[in-house]
Order: sequence, then structure tokens, then C-alpha cells
Amino acid sequence: MIEKRLPVVVAVLSGLVGCTADEPATESTEAALSSPIAVEAAGGNPMAEAAANQITDEYMREILAEISSDAYEGRGPGSVGDVKARQYLIGRMRELGLEPGGEDGSYEQPFDLVGVHTMQPETWKFEGNGESLTLKQWDQYLINSDIQDEHAQVRGAEIVFVGYGIQAPEYDWDDFKGADLKGKILLIMNNDPDWDADLFAGETRLWYGRWDYKYQKAADQGAAGAIIIHTTPSAGYPFQVLQTSNTGIQFELPAGDEARKQFDAWMTEDAVRELVALAGMDLDELREAAYNRDFQPVPLGVTTSIAMDVEIDRVQSANVLGLITGSDPDLKDEVVIYSAHHDHLGIGPPNDEGDTIYNGAFDNASGVALVMGIAKAMTSLPEAPRRSVLIALVGAEEQGLLGSKYYASNPTFPVGKIAANINYDGGNVWGHSHDVTFVGLGKSTIDQLVELIAGEQGRVITPDQFPSKGSFYRSDQFSFSRIGVPAAYLDPGTDFVDRPEGWGKQQVDHYTEVNYHQPSDEYDPSWNLDGMVTDAQLGYWTGLAIANADDMPVWNEGDEFEAARLEALAAEKD
Repeated sequence: MIEKRLPVVVAVLSGLVGCTADEPATESTEAALSSPIAVEAAGGNPMAEAAANQITDEYMREILAEISSDAYEGRGPGSVGDVKARQYLIGRMRELGLEPGGEDGSYEQPFDLVGVHTMQPETWKFEGNGESLTLKQWDQYLINSDIQDEHAQVRGAEIVFVGYGIQAPEYDWDDFKGADLKGKILLIMNNDPDWDADLFAGETRLWYGRWDYKYQKAADQGAAGAIIIHTTPSAGYPFQVLQTSNTGIQFELPAGDEARKQFDAWMTEDAVRELVALAGMDLDELREAAYNRDFQPVPLGVTTSIAMDVEIDRVQSANVLGLITGSDPDLKDEVVIYSAHHDHLGIGPPNDEGDTIYNGAFDNASGVALVMGIAKAMTSLPEAPRRSVLIALVGAEEQGLLGSKYYASNPTFPVGKIAANINYDGGNVWGHSHDVTFVGLGKSTIDQLVELIAGEQGRVITPDQFPSKGSFYRSDQFSFSRIGVPAAYLDPGTDFVDRPEGWGKQQVDHYTEVNYHQPSDEYDPSWNLDGMVTDAQLGYWTGLAIANADDMPVWNEGDEFEAARLEALAAEKD
């Protein structure tokens, strides 16, 4: 139960939210305590507490169970289930009195998608040193066209090993070294250098370690194709996740003028080991060489040709946007955005039980339900917060953060007036926890808010507990961060009340290994949402503090997204 003094703490934090990490808090605290908001809160502010208590198991469970049911067919982008889920969520927003947050009085922000369905060849042949190697689709590799055309092909292209495929001048790291890679197929290691905390970020994966970065850098080099080497440790999930996520229709935003390749591929480590052996080389020796700054791309002397027919479909999905207009005449044109993605994978390959519906209950019907719980609390306040609050249930996240990426390119508020983004990609379904995971801890002044409010809940904040997965760069807060918006990704903790040490990590690992992106990610009536209620209340109080503060949060000095924020703020002054 949240202590009665929490509204007072929130009021004090409203005066601290814009402070830099090294700025003394005492003067800011005194100013906050003398503010009208703090004076109101000092009386206990029972109205804010009453609003927080509108976040209930029953309310969130109903939404979670509904949109993850088979009736929604896995909510694949552009599908009947997608439309049905959006209509349902709009209805729930109307019930709460949320205003339409899209253009022209709509709750939706539509965006076009191009469905690329690659007819993946059953085999893939490679030749080198007078010998050949044939690999099998599904078991050893997965491949998809990178062009929005009806045919993709590569003829006689050489494989070149490029290590991590990273260019990071701030770390004095360049795996390409100016090599001419035009028309080549790049063989790339997953992850980024992780053995030294002072080199990149140690075990914490950066965007440099993500597959989307690597594919784009290969295209920028003029490559004909790219193959990423899969290992479970480097990816953060088993190959089965790729099998279900990288077959069937792959959705993209319509192509612009960005560089593109003919194909993107994943390959198992064992298959790559055979491929490298065809060149008369050893995979482990190549990787050892790639651990150094002086690494040079290695042509394997192995060539391949491949051709694929591609079915192109054009559909539309939408972000669902509900708005609470701020009460302060001077601040209501600024906004705090809560986000969660409403989509999942739709209908796909059957599992061993013949189930073809990828329900996406944990990922991310639970996150949608949590954010709607926060919306219920916000709309229960007798007066709206000073800043506006936008509930953004975005689409096509599973296809590469496409809905949030589209919003970031077409925001309904000027970028410099988006105070913060608080994102959820999975809610706590395992009960009360002593902790909450803050993915992105240490990046902005949102840290101070979350840590102190969690403390009032009797809990602690922990940084990303699975840092090698690179979670900050693989959910929707990344889209907001890239345009400079201070963002937080709040995830379930792992230290559960009345559970033995390690139990929480076991639950997360089991989900990742068994249910992640599988038909088995289904709603379970036995799920315990007590911790999800507490997590939602933490998000509510955090967003309320930001919405009521005099100043907006800031990135910590030197953060990778600070420059984009300063540019956005400068644009507002012009």
C-alpha cells in the first residue's frame, strides 16, 4: 500500500524534475515545498490518492484477457484482429472520457504498412575452394527480402566477415576500415563488444549491438545482403524466436530514400561454422580477431547466389491516441506520453499442439492494460494535471517499432514540448515484488522521480537486470529517445515477496525460452496482478509529478540522446 505521504513526495519531486544529476537538491526542494502544488499536497491530497486507487486488478485483467483472446487472432498489423483491438481500446478510452488524440477529432493516427512476404528458398548453396555447402531454411537460416519489390536476388556475391559491423567513432571503433563492400554479403556478429565496462557499455548492450543497426549499416556500405550470426547469449533469445518472428509477412513503413540491400538473413552458429570452414577458416579465430580495434574485414572467398519471389501487400494500421488536456494555460501545450504497443504477431506457424494464434498476452496485452489503468487514474483526478497527458497505444512494434517510429516522425505535439515518455512492454503477472526494473536507469532526471516514489512504496529500483538483451533499444521508448524525448522503460522486478531468491529470474527466463513470440503466450487466469497494480501506481505518480513540474526532465549530461533534445528545445525558441 502506498503511504499517505506519497503525494507530498510527488509535489516535492515536481520541483526537482528538471534538475541535473549533480545539481544540489536543497534549494529546489525548498522552492517545491513552497509551491501551490506542494501546499495542496501537504494536506494529504486524498483526491490524488483516490485516483491512484482506481487502478485495480479487475480493470486491468479485463482488458488483458479480452485483447489477448483468440477472438483477436493475435492482433497482427493490418489484420481483422488489429482493427478489432483498436476499436475495443477506443471504446475503453471513451468510457474514461479521454479526448481523441489524433488529427481531425479521431482517436487514431493511421499509418501505411508494406507487407513483405518472402518465399524463403528451402535451401541455400555456397561455393568455395572447389567445394559446396547447402544449408536448410528454418533449421539453419532464415532470410527475408529487404526491398519492397516482387523479386529479390543476388548472383555470385562474395561473403565478407565484418566482425561486429559497427562504426562508433566515440569508441574509436570501425569494423569496416574503408573497405569496398559494395555488392558483397556481410557476415556479422551479433551484440557489441561486451568484455570491458569502459569499452562501449560492457555487458549492457547498446544500439550498436542490435540487429536493426547492423542491417542498416550493411546497407549503408552498399552490401547486397547481410547475415547475422545467431547465438542465444548474443541475441538474448533462442533461435525459435527468430523462426516464428522472421517467417511470413514482415511489415515495414513505406520505403523512402534510405539505402537498402537485397536481403537480410539470420544463420545459426553451427551453420556459420560450416560456412567459414568452406573457406578454410575457423569461426572462433575470426571472432577472436574481431575483438580488437585493428580488425580488418575478411573476404572468405566463398560465393553464393540466391533468388526469392516476394509477395507485396499494402495495409494500414494505426496508433490509438487518447488525450487529457492539461489544466495550466501555459503548460497544456506540453505533454507526458504513456506508451504501450497493442499489436502482436497475428497468425503464424503452428506449434506442436497445432495452435497458430500468437496471442501476445504478456507481450503486450499486459502493458496495454497497465497503461489503461494509469489512464483510469489520471481521468479520475478532479482537475487534470498542469501538462497534458497522452495515452499512446502504438501499433506494429513487433515489426521494428514502426508505430512509435511513425509517431516520432509525425508527432501530435512539437518534439520540444514532449516532456517525457514512460513506456511499458510487459506487466508484472507474478505478484508483489520488492523491486521494479528501470531500463535506462542513469540516463535522465526521471531517475530521481522513480527512485523516490518507489521508495515511498517500500520498494527499490534496479537497472536492467538482463542488460545483454539491449532492451532499451528494442521497445517503443527508443523511438521517442531518438528524437530527444527523455524516456523511461519500466519493467517488472525479479525480487518477489514470499518467494525464494532467484524465483523471479526463473519466471522471466522461462517466459523467454518457452513463451516469447510463441502461441503459448496466452492469458492465464491464475496470474497474480497485485504487482502490476503497484507498478501502474508507480507510473501514475511519476507521470503526475512530471506533468505538474515547472520544468521538464533532462537527459544527463553527455547522454547519447542529449544533443537531439537540445536541438528540439532550440527549435521551439526559434
